[in-house]
Amino acid sequence: MYQMWKTTLVNKSNVNEFSVQGFTDSAQLRYPLFIMFLSVYITIVMSNLTVIAAIVFGPPLHTPMYVFLCNLSVLDIFYTSTVLPKFLIMTFTQYKVISFAGCMAQLYFFLSFASIEVFLLAVMAYDRYVAICRPLRYSLRMSPHHCARLVFTAWICGLLNTTGHTVLISNLSFCASHHIDYFFCDVFPLLKLSCSDTSIIEILTFVLGSFTSMSAFFSTLISYLFIISTILNIHSATGRQKTFSTCASHLVCVVIFYGTIICLYVRPASTYSPDKDKFFALLYIILIPLLNPLIYTLKNKDFKKDFKDVFKKINNKLFCTAMFNKR
Repeated sequence: MYQMWKTTLVNKSNVNEFSVQGFTDSAQLRYPLFIMFLSVYITIVMSNLTVIAAIVFGPPLHTPMYVFLCNLSVLDIFYTSTVLPKFLIMTFTQYKVISFAGCMAQLYFFLSFASIEVFLLAVMAYDRYVAICRPLRYSLRMSPHHCARLVFTAWICGLLNTTGHTVLISNLSFCASHHIDYFFCDVFPLLKLSCSDTSIIEILTFVLGSFTSMSAFFSTLISYLFIISTILNIHSATGRQKTFSTCASHLVCVVIFYGTIICLYVRPASTYSPDKDKFFALLYIILIPLLNPLIYTLKNKDFKKDFKDVFKKINNKLFCTAMFNKR
């Protein structure tokens, strides 16, 4: 099935592979860039894996908010891994080529994981709204079954949302240059290379991008308007500060995430600028996955306490195992 799909893509596109520009052609910057991005990638993976492990192995963290946070960490690893490993290989080997099928796969999964995160952030905002504004109904509205359904819906909607883009782009003809002036396969860099009529794809990208991001953004905004209104009605200053601290980290991530997404995708294709878009893409691919674990955990006393307890238990088990093996 995969081979048939790959053959169809090649036949319809008249191209077997693309060359990728990356950030620079300078041989002197090859190894510094590789070391820098490898360090960043390892940090992203390890920090998010730490969050996942703490939540999975810490029973006190088996609550809706941390279930959503665990999914967010999984997403951060996934969409970073769709871009950085291939980019690292191209930087190190200087063989900056990606197959057409590989390019389409990278495009699909990157857009899909971005869409899933849009929906997931909206779900997390709804969770905070129910917890703060409807606390007596929280256990009912955020039951394990309901949480699983919300997470499942976010993943399915995200995976289906970008299928149309990938199918349409895979059927374009790339009869001019096959050189992508970017560091991975994204929508606008590919549209710039096509000699086919891309107006339908541009409209679809703008409409779907606007609808997905704006609908999720406004649902998040409405949730926070209710949250802020509830917080302002709390008479105690300490109570207001404590309540707001539970959702402040999420709000910071939402602002950074939507800012980069809107700059990248909610606009006409004619405004595409490789240098500016590379900068915003880096913010999205690197900065957000780096910040999410820090923002959600550093200011969260419950997480830090349970995190320490979980890893104390793991260390104790490892110590006991080592002592048993010595005997």
